[in-house]
Amino acid sequence: MDAPLVTVETHLANGLPSFTIVGLPEAEVKEAKDRVRAALQNARFEFPARHITVNLAPADLPKESGRFDLPIALGILAASGQVPAGDLAAYEFAGELALTGELRPIRGTLAMMCGASRDGRAFVVPHENAPEAALVEGAKVYAARTVLEVCAHLAGRELLPLCRAAPVAAPDPGPDLADVKGQAHAKRALEITAAGEHSLIMVGPPGAGKTMLATRLSGILPPMTQQEALCSAALQSLGSAGFDVRNWRRRPFRAPHHTASGVALVGGGSNPRPGEISLAMHGVLFLDELPEFTRNVLEVLRQPLESGRVTVSRRRAAGGVPRGVSARRGNESLSVWISRTLQRQVPLHARPGCALSQQDIRAAGRSHRCAD
Repeated sequence: MDAPLVTVETHLANGLPSFTIVGLPEAEVKEAKDRVRAALQNARFEFPARHITVNLAPADLPKESGRFDLPIALGILAASGQVPAGDLAAYEFAGELALTGELRPIRGTLAMMCGASRDGRAFVVPHENAPEAALVEGAKVYAARTVLEVCAHLAGRELLPLCRAAPVAAPDPGPDLADVKGQAHAKRALEITAAGEHSLIMVGPPGAGKTMLATRLSGILPPMTQQEALCSAALQSLGSAGFDVRNWRRRPFRAPHHTASGVALVGGGSNPRPGEISLAMHGVLFLDELPEFTRNVLEVLRQPLESGRVTVSRRRAAGGVPRGVSARRGNESLSVWISRTLQRQVPLHARPGCALSQQDIRAAGRSHRCAD
């Protein structure tokens, strides 16, 4: 998991009062000017009436989200001499500021903590994100509620609490395969899929139990290792829903709707983010109503199945994330594809580990009806 380091540089110069942020900031980063000014003033700090320039280096890396509010505020305070700047290099900071000076939670804390831990620096994060960041072994995480607490810590007056990884209860295994009565052949197929980490397609009429069986696949997978749990949680923390510490070491189960676009499945956007097949890493990707997915969405699965990686390129950035669909490799996830549009069992033939396209399924259905 790669989280590039962003250095916040602050310069105060004489001249008319102004506040400029450079370094390819997105709209939410540019709006940090008003949040930082209001937060510092409400925290009873002096906001310098000078020409303020904040540089987010490297300049060619797009910056997004409100996680830069706290380091920008600390940079202004350090440049104006209101907090000591000697120990700043030993920490990494991330957090969005409320207008009152309180810290709000952010996304991607776990991925950032992995980079900070490798570099040997402590990490100061909002209080709500501290349990997530502390999941990294050997991490030094400080939990803060306000910018005042961070400044008091840097000044040595009142140290922030060091957050330790709290014991996490065993995750709920979810639906149990033992609850299914009968379906001996389907159960055997699920066991082979889990043991060999294969992909699986189930075809049958409505009400045959395909979805019920598929939702129980993650419950028979082996427990996650520390590294698997860390990689899976780091990817989920980058998603829009974030990561819940209660799901630590729980196999992810992703079930996108058949109207999902190719970008939603493989990832993308102006600032590339992981899609469903990456969020399902070390878990199960469940594609219900497979023939209802459009052809271009099914085709985007071909390259991730072959290479084991999704690279999303945009005009200003390119992001690569591991994918979560695998038919061969043991460090990825399993995929279950469901079709119920065919009212009978239709024989489908393919090489082991190969994905069946929408065209293959329809051709098999036509040939079966002709044989009748």
